[in-house]
Amino acid sequence: MRNFLREHNIHEVECVIADMTGIARGKILPKDLFLAGEHMRLPKSVLLNTVHGEQPNNTPYVGSIDPDMVCVPDPATIRVVPWATERVALVIHDCTNFDGTQVDLAPRSVLRRVLGLYAERGWRPVVAPEMEFYLVARTTNPHEPLSPPTGRSGFTEQGRQSYSIDAVNDFDPFFLELSAFCKQHELGVETLIHEAGAGQMEINFTHGDALELADRVFLFKRAVRETALRHGIFATFMAKPMETEPGSAMHVHQSIVDADGRNIFSNDDGTESTLFRHFIGGLERYVPAATLLFAPHVNSYRRLSRFQSAPMNVHWGYDNRTCGIRIPNSSPASRRVENRVPGVDVNPYLAMAATLACGFLGMVEGLEPPAPTPESAEHIHGDLPRNLEDAILQLRGCPALADMLGPLFVQAFCEVKELEFATFSRVISSWEREHLMLLV
Repeated sequence: MRNFLREHNIHEVECVIADMTGIARGKILPKDLFLAGEHMRLPKSVLLNTVHGEQPNNTPYVGSIDPDMVCVPDPATIRVVPWATERVALVIHDCTNFDGTQVDLAPRSVLRRVLGLYAERGWRPVVAPEMEFYLVARTTNPHEPLSPPTGRSGFTEQGRQSYSIDAVNDFDPFFLELSAFCKQHELGVETLIHEAGAGQMEINFTHGDALELADRVFLFKRAVRETALRHGIFATFMAKPMETEPGSAMHVHQSIVDADGRNIFSNDDGTESTLFRHFIGGLERYVPAATLLFAPHVNSYRRLSRFQSAPMNVHWGYDNRTCGIRIPNSSPASRRVENRVPGVDVNPYLAMAATLACGFLGMVEGLEPPAPTPESAEHIHGDLPRNLEDAILQLRGCPALADMLGPLFVQAFCEVKELEFATFSRVISSWEREHLMLLV
C-alpha cells in the first residue's frame, strides 16, 4: 500500500467499511496518518444503522458501553478514486475485535465466514453478478414520482427499449465516463445493455472470487451514483423505483470449483454431478428463509410481487427466466446456477453470503430437488415472503441459516429491519389520502 500511494501521488485515503445496508462508512485520512500504522477505529454500533439513520437497542450486540472495533485495511482492495478532485485512494477494511477476531456483525465478516466453511471442504465459489439500475431525472422532492432523464436527443424515453443500442447511446457521455471510472477503479465491468424499463440499464461483471466480486459491486454502486451526479441526473438502485416500470435485480451466477480448479457441478464425462443437484435443492429449500438478505427493504417487495415480472418462486429450470433458479446453457466446465431472486438494493456481501449458504446447506444435507420446470412459472407466487415483516419472521425461524451466517448477526440484522419496518408503517401514503379520506 505504501508503494501504491507513492506511485499514484496520493494525498488522502478513504478508509471504508460497509454497514448492514451496504452504505460506505469510515474516515478520510491524510496519507501520512494512514501510513503511520495506527488502524482506524469505529464504534461497533455503526454497523447497526438503519437505512434512515436510527439504531435498535444495540446493547445485546455491542455491549452497554458502545466500544470500538479495529478496522484493518485489506491491501488487495486499494484503488484510486477516479472522480475525486485531488489524488485520493480508497481501501476497504475488515472489522475486527482487539484480539484480532472478526466482528460478527460486519457484512464482510459474514461473507468470510461462509467462504471459510467452503474452504474447509476444499471448495471455492465462483460468482458473477448482473446489476440492473435506473437513470432518473434529478429531483429534490421525494413526494414526486421519479421519471426517466433527458438524453442527448432532448427527449425522455417513452415505452420499453429492451436491448436498444440507440437508447444506450442517448446517454453516451454518462457511459463513457462511467466506463473510464470503472477501468480506473478496477471493477472488472464486462457488458452494458439497456434493460426493459425506461432508463433502466444493466451491467455485468466478469466472474471471480465471491469476496472480490462483493467488493466490486459495493464500489460500483458508488461509482454509478457519482458519475450520474456529474451529468446532472440521478442513478438509483431501488428495487422498484417507478410504479409503471419493472423492478431491478442483482442476478447472481454461481459455481463451485475444487482445489484443482475443476467445476464440481460437472462429472468427468460432462454430466451433471450429484453436488450440482444438491446445490439447487439447497436453494429451493432455504431461499425463502433467506429472502430478507435478498429483499432487505420495504420497497423490495414491490418488485417481488405477483403483479410484476420478477420471479416469486424457487422453482428451477433450464434457461427458464420465469423460475427463481435458472440454469443457463453452458459447457460442462462453466456449468452454473443463477439465483434470480435478489434485488439490486441488496448489500452485496450479505446477498453473496446468503445464496452461497443456501447452496452449501443443500450440498452437505444432500437435498434432492424436484424435477425441473419446463414451462412458464409466472403463475407460481407462493414460495417467497410477501413483505418485509414476513421475511423477518422466516429468517428468525431458520436455525440452519443462523448457524451459517452467525447467530448474533442474524438477530441483529432482524432487529435493524424490524425498526425500519416499524418506521415505514407509520407513514400514511398519498394513495390512502386520495382514496380513503372522504370515501370511507
